[in-house]
Amino acid sequence: MNKYGKFAILMAIIVGSLGFLAYSGIQGSTTYYKTITELRQMGDSARSRHVRVGGDVQGNSIVHEAGLVKFNLVQDKETLRVAYEGRDPLPDTFRDGAQALADGRLGPDGIFHASEIQAKCASKYAPKPGMAPDQLQPGAKPAVQNSPMRSSL
Repeated sequence: MNKYGKFAILMAIIVGSLGFLAYSGIQGSTTYYKTITELRQMGDSARSRHVRVGGDVQGNSIVHEAGLVKFNLVQDKETLRVAYEGRDPLPDTFRDGAQALADGRLGPDGIFHASEIQAKCASKYAPKPGMAPDQLQPGAKPAVQNSPMRSSL
Protein backbone atom coordinates (compact mmCIF):
# COMPACT_ATOMS: atom_id res chain seq x y z
CA MET A 1 0.00 0.00 0.00
CA ASN A 2 1.39 3.41 -0.90
CA LYS A 3 1.82 6.25 1.59
CA TYR A 4 -1.27 8.15 0.32
CA GLY A 5 -3.49 5.13 0.99
CA LYS A 6 -2.17 4.76 4.55
CA PHE A 7 -2.68 8.48 5.15
CA ALA A 8 -6.28 8.32 3.85
CA ILE A 9 -7.08 5.37 6.15
CA LEU A 10 -5.54 7.15 9.15
CA MET A 11 -7.51 10.34 8.40
CA ALA A 12 -10.76 8.35 8.05
CA ILE A 13 -10.17 6.71 11.44
CA ILE A 14 -9.44 10.07 13.09
CA VAL A 15 -12.43 11.84 11.55
CA GLY A 16 -14.71 8.89 12.36
CA SER A 17 -13.52 8.83 15.98
CA LEU A 18 -14.05 12.58 16.39
CA GLY A 19 -17.51 12.32 14.85
CA PHE A 20 -18.47 9.50 17.21
CA LEU A 21 -17.19 11.39 20.26
CA ALA A 22 -19.08 14.54 19.25
CA TYR A 23 -22.31 12.62 18.63
CA SER A 24 -22.14 10.69 21.92
CA GLY A 25 -21.29 13.88 23.84
CA ILE A 26 -24.27 15.73 22.41
CA GLN A 27 -26.64 12.81 23.07
CA GLY A 28 -25.47 12.50 26.68
CA SER A 29 -25.95 16.16 27.50
CA THR A 30 -29.29 16.83 25.86
CA THR A 31 -32.24 17.65 28.07
CA TYR A 32 -35.80 17.92 26.92
CA TYR A 33 -38.20 20.71 27.87
CA LYS A 34 -41.49 19.18 28.93
CA THR A 35 -44.74 20.52 30.31
CA ILE A 36 -46.02 19.07 33.57
CA THR A 37 -48.64 17.08 31.66
CA GLU A 38 -46.00 15.64 29.29
CA LEU A 39 -43.80 14.74 32.27
CA ARG A 40 -46.63 12.77 33.87
CA GLN A 41 -47.36 11.02 30.55
CA MET A 42 -43.74 9.83 30.35
CA GLY A 43 -44.37 7.36 33.19
CA ASP A 44 -41.32 5.45 34.39
CA SER A 45 -39.02 6.93 31.74
CA ALA A 46 -39.28 10.29 33.58
CA ARG A 47 -37.45 8.65 36.50
CA SER A 48 -34.56 7.40 34.42
CA ARG A 49 -34.16 10.37 32.08
CA HIS A 50 -32.75 13.83 32.76
CA VAL A 51 -35.63 16.22 31.99
CA ARG A 52 -36.27 19.96 32.02
CA VAL A 53 -39.80 20.92 33.05
CA GLY A 54 -41.33 24.39 33.06
CA GLY A 55 -44.14 26.24 34.75
CA ASP A 56 -45.02 29.14 37.02
CA VAL A 57 -43.94 29.16 40.65
CA GLN A 58 -47.10 28.81 42.73
CA GLY A 59 -47.72 31.65 45.19
CA ASN A 60 -46.68 31.01 48.80
CA SER A 61 -45.21 27.59 47.96
CA ILE A 62 -41.49 28.35 48.35
CA VAL A 63 -40.09 26.74 51.52
CA HIS A 64 -36.39 26.75 52.51
CA GLU A 65 -35.32 23.71 54.57
CA ALA A 66 -31.72 22.85 55.54
CA GLY A 67 -30.05 23.19 52.14
CA LEU A 68 -33.20 22.23 50.26
CA VAL A 69 -35.75 24.49 48.57
CA LYS A 70 -39.23 23.10 47.99
CA PHE A 71 -41.82 24.77 45.78
CA ASN A 72 -44.65 23.99 43.38
CA LEU A 73 -44.73 24.58 39.65
CA VAL A 74 -48.15 25.10 38.06
CA GLN A 75 -49.14 25.00 34.41
CA ASP A 76 -52.58 24.52 32.87
CA LYS A 77 -54.16 23.52 36.21
CA GLU A 78 -51.45 20.88 36.77
CA THR A 79 -49.20 21.10 39.85
CA LEU A 80 -45.74 19.58 40.29
CA ARG A 81 -43.90 19.49 43.60
CA VAL A 82 -40.22 20.33 43.15
CA ALA A 83 -37.28 19.92 45.53
CA TYR A 84 -34.16 21.89 44.52
CA GLU A 85 -31.01 20.19 45.75
CA GLY A 86 -28.45 22.15 43.74
CA ARG A 87 -25.34 23.88 45.03
CA ASP A 88 -25.83 27.12 43.09
CA PRO A 89 -27.89 29.89 44.69
CA LEU A 90 -31.34 30.47 43.26
CA PRO A 91 -31.67 33.28 40.68
CA ASP A 92 -32.80 36.72 41.90
CA THR A 93 -35.89 36.47 39.71
CA PHE A 94 -37.03 33.25 41.42
CA ARG A 95 -40.13 34.25 43.38
CA ASP A 96 -43.87 33.63 43.54
CA GLY A 97 -45.47 33.84 40.11
CA ALA A 98 -42.18 33.73 38.18
CA GLN A 99 -41.76 31.46 35.17
CA ALA A 100 -39.22 28.76 36.02
CA LEU A 101 -37.46 25.80 34.45
CA ALA A 102 -36.37 22.95 36.70
CA ASP A 103 -33.68 20.58 35.45
CA GLY A 104 -33.53 17.11 37.03
CA ARG A 105 -35.39 13.81 37.47
CA LEU A 106 -38.77 12.74 38.75
CA GLY A 107 -38.44 10.71 41.94
CA PRO A 108 -40.44 7.58 42.82
CA ASP A 109 -42.26 9.71 45.40
CA GLY A 110 -43.69 11.94 42.64
CA ILE A 111 -41.45 14.89 43.62
CA PHE A 112 -39.27 16.38 40.90
CA HIS A 113 -35.69 16.52 42.21
CA ALA A 114 -34.03 19.47 40.48
CA SER A 115 -30.30 20.07 40.28
CA GLU A 116 -30.64 23.39 38.42
CA ILE A 117 -33.26 26.15 38.38
CA GLN A 118 -33.69 28.93 35.84
CA ALA A 119 -36.23 31.67 36.49
CA LYS A 120 -37.65 34.60 34.60
CA CYS A 121 -40.04 37.21 35.88
CA ALA A 122 -42.03 38.22 32.82
CA SER A 123 -43.88 41.00 34.63
CA LYS A 124 -40.59 42.79 35.27
CA TYR A 125 -39.85 43.18 31.57
CA ALA A 126 -43.29 43.46 29.99
CA PRO A 127 -46.06 46.02 30.44
CA LYS A 128 -49.17 45.07 32.40
CA PRO A 129 -51.91 43.48 30.31
CA GLY A 130 -53.88 46.15 28.48
CA MET A 131 -51.16 48.77 28.98
CA ALA A 132 -48.84 50.10 26.29
CA PRO A 133 -45.14 50.67 26.96
CA ASP A 134 -44.24 54.17 28.26
CA GLN A 135 -43.05 55.31 24.83
CA LEU A 136 -46.47 54.56 23.30
CA GLN A 137 -48.61 56.21 25.99
CA PRO A 138 -50.63 59.28 24.83
CA GLY A 139 -48.71 62.49 25.51
CA ALA A 140 -45.38 60.68 25.97
CA LYS A 141 -42.25 62.54 24.93
CA PRO A 142 -40.27 61.09 22.03
CA ALA A 143 -37.28 58.98 23.05
CA VAL A 144 -34.91 60.92 20.73
CA GLN A 145 -34.61 64.62 21.43
CA ASN A 146 -32.71 67.28 19.53
CA SER A 147 -29.20 67.69 20.83
CA PRO A 148 -26.92 70.72 20.46
CA MET A 149 -24.74 68.74 18.02
CA ARG A 150 -27.67 68.08 15.72
CA SER A 151 -28.44 70.67 13.10
CA SER A 152 -31.82 71.21 11.53
CA LEU A 153 -32.24 71.88 7.81
